[in-house]
Amino acid sequence: MGDTALEAVLRRDRAVVTAALVVIAVLAWAYVLWLSVDMVMPGDSAGGDMAGMDMSNMDMSTTDTGSMDMGAAVAPAFRTWASADFAFIFTMWAVMMVGMMTPSVAPMLLLYAGVGRKARADGRPIAATGWFFAGYLAVWIVFSALATGAQWLLARLALLDPSMATDSAILGGLVLIAAGLYQWTPMKGVCLRQCQAPIAFLASHGGFRSAPLGALRLGIEHGVYCLGCCWALMALLFVGGVMNLLWIAGIAILVLLEKTVPTGQVIPRVSGLFMVVIGVWLIFRAL
Repeated sequence: MGDTALEAVLRRDRAVVTAALVVIAVLAWAYVLWLSVDMVMPGDSAGGDMAGMDMSNMDMSTTDTGSMDMGAAVAPAFRTWASADFAFIFTMWAVMMVGMMTPSVAPMLLLYAGVGRKARADGRPIAATGWFFAGYLAVWIVFSALATGAQWLLARLALLDPSMATDSAILGGLVLIAAGLYQWTPMKGVCLRQCQAPIAFLASHGGFRSAPLGALRLGIEHGVYCLGCCWALMALLFVGGVMNLLWIAGIAILVLLEKTVPTGQVIPRVSGLFMVVIGVWLIFRAL
C-alpha cells in the first residue's frame, strides 16, 4: 500500500473512531440531560419524577399519617433502597462517567486506531481499539459501583437532599478541601502525566497488544491511571449535585483541560487552590 493510500485510510479510520466517540458521548450526555430535566420539572405526580421514580419519595421518610415529618424537612431521613434503586443509581453513574470521560480519552483511542491500521497494513495486526476502550470503561464502571455505594451511605446518614447534593455546608467544604489538596499531591502528578502523554504511557507499558485480552488489560491500566487522576474531582459531584448539569459539565471540562492542554501541573494546582479556598469559605460560613 502506497504512502498516500495509507494516509487516506488512516484519516478514514480516525474519522470513524472520532464519529463513534462523538455518538457515544452525545448519547451519554443526552441521557444525563434527560435525567436532569426530568428531575427538576415535575411530572403529573407530586414531586419530581425521574425515569419513573419519585426521587423525593425515595429519599424522604414520612410519618405514619403519610405527611412528611417536620424534622425530616430539615434533616431528611432516607429509607432503605430497594434493588431497583441501586440499579437505577448505578446506571446513572455509569452513563454519566461514560459521557464525562470519553472526550478525555479520545486522543489515546485515536492514536490506537491509527497505529492499528498501520500495523495491519504491515502484516503485524494488533487487537481492535474496542478492546482497549472496553478495558478503560471497565475501570469507570467499577468506580460507578463504588459511587453508588457512597451515595447510599450518604443517603442513610441523611447527608443528601433530594437533588443528590450534600445539604451540609461543612461536609461540602471538607470534600472541596480534600479534592483541592489532592490536586497538589505527587500521586495526582504521576497519574496525570500518564494521561497527558499517550505515547509515553504505551512506551512504559510495553506498547500495543496483539491479543484482545492484552489490549483489554492495557485499557484497564490506562483507566486506573485516569481514575487516580480524576477520582477526587468526581467526588465533587456530591457537593454541587449528582444531577446538576452545569456542575457535571464544569467537572468534565476541567478533566478535559487537565489532560489535553499542555500546561503540566498548572491547571490542577490552580483549580486545587481555588477548591481549598471555596471549601474553607463554606465551612467558616456554616460555623
